[in-house]
Amino acid sequence: MNVFVLYHLLLALTQMFGASFRQASQCRMMHFKCRGGFYPRAENTVARFPVPDEKIHWDIDYPEYKPTNYTAAHIKGQSWADPEISHPSFHPQWNQLDGNVNRKSHVGVYKIENLFPLNPVGRTGVCGRGCLGRWGPNHAADPIVTRWKRTSNNEIELHSTSEKKILQFVAIQRRDTREWAIPGGMVDPGEVVTTTLKREFFEEALDALGRKPEQLNEADAIVAKFFESGETVYKGYVDDPRNTDNAWMETVAVNFHDETGLSVGKLPLSAGDDAVNVRWMDVGKDLELYASHIEFIEAVAEKRNSHW
Repeated sequence: MNVFVLYHLLLALTQMFGASFRQASQCRMMHFKCRGGFYPRAENTVARFPVPDEKIHWDIDYPEYKPTNYTAAHIKGQSWADPEISHPSFHPQWNQLDGNVNRKSHVGVYKIENLFPLNPVGRTGVCGRGCLGRWGPNHAADPIVTRWKRTSNNEIELHSTSEKKILQFVAIQRRDTREWAIPGGMVDPGEVVTTTLKREFFEEALDALGRKPEQLNEADAIVAKFFESGETVYKGYVDDPRNTDNAWMETVAVNFHDETGLSVGKLPLSAGDDAVNVRWMDVGKDLELYASHIEFIEAVAEKRNSHW
């Protein structure tokens, strides 16, 4: 075999295995919090069946795989939740708009096996719906509201090390896990994502239910105008601890930036709905946030060329 042929053979092998390695690494990053350990918020201890990195993909043979079957008792019979797959009246239209329920996935067409939708990223160690309402994709929306951190003289503050501008975002502390997160929530059937983004921010970060009518009207006018334009930073699968083999979270994360700090940036924050705390939080790589939220914040920091 001459040197030229050998070189191109080695190059092809490198590219092939390199692509496989990158795909496997991406899969591990996207599918970490929903593997191993125990399922969150279960009535009793629900252990996930072990899924090693090399066994995540459905096309990898794993004959020993016996996931724990779990669907939370509190979602059964709820108007906002699907019935059991076997229910005689349940005839879901997978991978499409099913009435006013969106069963399409942001990541493409997902497979159906023995009537059940399969998590497009792979095995999680738990089958059933867990505590999610829908079989298949459960759609959420996450508004990332940002402003520049400013000094007492109202000048934009620079980080002492990177010398870049410091970005702040509105963070809420979740009532269920006590983790800090982006204020977001589920997209209601038939609801457009822009409505969800505004509603969730208003309820969780501005305590819409706890404000006086005059305060509510003023804040609503400011928020409505502010939310007229935003930049989508992520649209897809979420590495959420609630994910199962048959139900998973997907989201659209949109950045709304207050450049001057004179719009939403000046409103007094107040935790409401599913939040116990809310504050403006400095953006940086040391943040510890719920689910995949740190990746969304990093994308915003890159877009704004801020300190990270």
